[in-house]
Amino acid sequence: MKNVLVIGCAKSGFWVSMLLQTKGFAVTITDKQVISDKNKLEEIGIRVFDNGHPDSLINEDWDFIVKNPGIAYHTPFVSEFINRSIPIYTEIEVASWYAKGFRYGAITGTNGKTTTTTILYEMLKRKGNAFASGNIGEALSKTVYDHEYESADIALEVSAFQLLGMPDFRPLVSTITNLTPDHLDYFENIEDYYRAKTLIYKNQIDDDWFILNLDDQRVIDHCVNIKCKIITMSINKEADLMIKDNIVWLFDKQLFDVSTLKIIGRHNIQNAMVAATMAYKMGVDVSDIASSINDFEAIEHRIEYVDTICGVKYYNDSKGTNTDSTIIALRSFNQPVILIAGGYDKHTGFSDLLDHVEKIKTLIVYGATKYELAKLKTDSIICEDLRQATTFAHNVAQANDIVLFSPACASYDQFHDYQQRGDVFKGLIKSIKEGGIDNV
Repeated sequence: MKNVLVIGCAKSGFWVSMLLQTKGFAVTITDKQVISDKNKLEEIGIRVFDNGHPDSLINEDWDFIVKNPGIAYHTPFVSEFINRSIPIYTEIEVASWYAKGFRYGAITGTNGKTTTTTILYEMLKRKGNAFASGNIGEALSKTVYDHEYESADIALEVSAFQLLGMPDFRPLVSTITNLTPDHLDYFENIEDYYRAKTLIYKNQIDDDWFILNLDDQRVIDHCVNIKCKIITMSINKEADLMIKDNIVWLFDKQLFDVSTLKIIGRHNIQNAMVAATMAYKMGVDVSDIASSINDFEAIEHRIEYVDTICGVKYYNDSKGTNTDSTIIALRSFNQPVILIAGGYDKHTGFSDLLDHVEKIKTLIVYGATKYELAKLKTDSIICEDLRQATTFAHNVAQANDIVLFSPACASYDQFHDYQQRGDVFKGLIKSIKEGGIDNV
């Protein structure tokens, strides 16, 4: 019986442990925090260590490790297994060993992953049995656990962290939406981050498709040695996937009319173009692609309209966790906005925002990065937390203003994740509307 250690529980660790146990592996799972489902795991024979990683696990004989992607490889506990040359995988890799009837449309990139994956999922559902997995939806191992013997199409959002532990994963169609500096708190340098992204296509061959974004020079520079069919894509120039007379064309196929897309911004046109092409490759009818585009609304936490109060429109872009995503959000509006930004420092800097300060009417900053962000504008307003920042934004906003919450930072200084952060922001706006600023 093969011996497997799962490091980090959360959803992915729990379900990959459950899956591997059904496949006859001897599974041990460990987490620095309390594992709420500890009893359920132990009842089926999984060994559980929570509230810390026991040193005794380091010297046990493991056939392989399954590591939560958020745990860096340079973490001392993980480094011990690297030094022993024990294979380390991420949950998506392990899950993909099973469910041979699954076909994958895999999406990575610095920004736009979630929107593109969600649009693709909505299209795939119109064809038949489909699931969204990876960074959105269920952990892939849960989808495999529940549907292993079915045929299904999977819209899969994949991070650079996950790709580092996916040596054999092969999607039918893949893309890198874009590349901008990010996650220097995890990677040693930016080139390592970019190289990790390109792992998405390394196992694709023959008639598999990789969609190459010709509008992103970093993507062009780093995407080399591609062995599958390349589908070029551009909003601005001639390509296999392009716009002519407001219509998106893939070769000689008309996919959709750009004017029917309800989500705002040029970046979302690109996201929809990529999703439509992936759906076409995966067998979705062109008519279903077009109707999906017509029906799709903005996803939660990504330039999401929240409400209008006294003529002021409020937008939640909590998923804007880096400068590039905040720049995209700023460009989505025709007027300068009141921007709320701040959060956990990923050590990528904020200088990219300097070229876009004219799009910021008032800059309100909070959290761990507040002083660094405040340097962008001499009249920046510094707050301690999101509640105070939102209160101030409401106080200074006038009719016809736009208040945009786009942090340009991760959430970990004050929140569990970007979803919780966005939910808090929306709750603050709701409280302002229902009870006035004194009740926030």
